[in-house]
Order: sequence, then structure tokens, then C-alpha cells
Amino acid sequence: MKKSHIATLLVFFVLIPLTLFLGTRLSGRSYYLTGTLIIMELMIPFFMAFEGRKPQARELVIIAVLCALAVAGRVAIPIPNFKAIFAIIMLSGIAFGPETGFMVGAVSALASNFFVSQGPFTPWQMMAYGAGGMLAGFAFQKGRLPVKPWCLAIFGFFAVMLWVGPLLDVCALFLTPMTYTLHSVVGIFISGAAVNILQACSTVLVMLLFGKPLLDKLDRIKVKYGMLEADDGV
Repeated sequence: MKKSHIATLLVFFVLIPLTLFLGTRLSGRSYYLTGTLIIMELMIPFFMAFEGRKPQARELVIIAVLCALAVAGRVAIPIPNFKAIFAIIMLSGIAFGPETGFMVGAVSALASNFFVSQGPFTPWQMMAYGAGGMLAGFAFQKGRLPVKPWCLAIFGFFAVMLWVGPLLDVCALFLTPMTYTLHSVVGIFISGAAVNILQACSTVLVMLLFGKPLLDKLDRIKVKYGMLEADDGV
């Protein structure tokens, strides 16, 4: 496993949870500080993915465009909980690797909340959105899963239902004043199921319609400009 992949997993399972835990101990608008720290932590594996060379401007521009596209996929669609952001984040991870997928997810969550609303939930959303991109990057790397519309759609559905959605539900457990019992915990996850289903269905639709064409475009850009490493994406 590449060093940048190991660093990504360490950031996700160690640094970010520790940052979120410490963030809950701060008062005021500490979520801005927490979100900034998460972005800084994600920069470690992201720049490690370039394996000692400096990232080129065109590489960063493409990633910035993907972040902007993901933000638009959340803000511009007026249907509640029916957004394209998760599909775009996952496609970023598939195209450019788990480090980039994580970065696009976290940045797009933070940026889109300036249009929706910022709050203590923002750092948790950054972690959950980024986790979707990270998972997609690992799952499709080196041909582990076929890059076919049906496979992208199935993966997107279950990734949202079983990974991103539950991570967002965990946010509610920590931010909602409540007595923790089995009944209350199960109730949180059940109440979030309807939202997760809508988000999963929107991800399926985007993957079926735009997944493969977008990946083909990104793959041609990678080949033309020699972006990242050949085994970082599809």
C-alpha cells in the first residue's frame, strides 16, 4: 500500500476523530477552527500522493473545478435531500485516487455550507462527505471494480446507505442533547433512513447518466497532461 494511502487511513481513523472530539469541547463558532484543521490534516496525504514532486497548477485547477461542481450539485438542485454532490465526490475519488476524493468531499462540504448554513455539524459533514470519496477511490483502484454505469450506480447507492449516511447520522448522536439508550440510538438511525434513501437514489441517477462520461473526460485529461500517477485512479 502506498504511503499516501496509509496516511489517508490514519487521518480518517485517528486525526479527524480526535479533532472532532476536541472541537466539541470548544465553545462559540469553534466549528470554523475544526473545519480548518480537518482541511490541513487532509493536505498531508493529498500532497503525499504526488510522491515527492510539486503538484502542477493544472492538477490543482481540475480538483478545484471538481469541488465547485460538487458544491453546485448540492446548492443548485432545489429538491431537498436529492443532490448530486455525493456522486461527484465519489467520481473524483475514482478518477484521481482516495486522497483526492477525500479532499474534494471535505472541501465541497465546507464550501457548500456557506450557501446552506454553517454550524457544529459542518466538520462532521466534511468527514462523512470525504469518506465517500475515499471509499470510492479505494474500491475502484487498480480495477478492483469495473467502471461500468451499473457498477457505479450500485456502488453509489450502497456507499451512501451504508457508509456516508450512517456517518452523518453519527453526527446527530453527538450533537443532539439526549440520553443514550439503545432505543434512542436506533431511533436516530431510523429517522435518517428516509434522507439516506433519497440521497442514495440521487447518487444512482447521477452515476447512471453522467458517471462514465465524466470519468472518460477526466481520464483523457490525466493522460494528456500526465496528471498524478497512472494507478491513482481508474
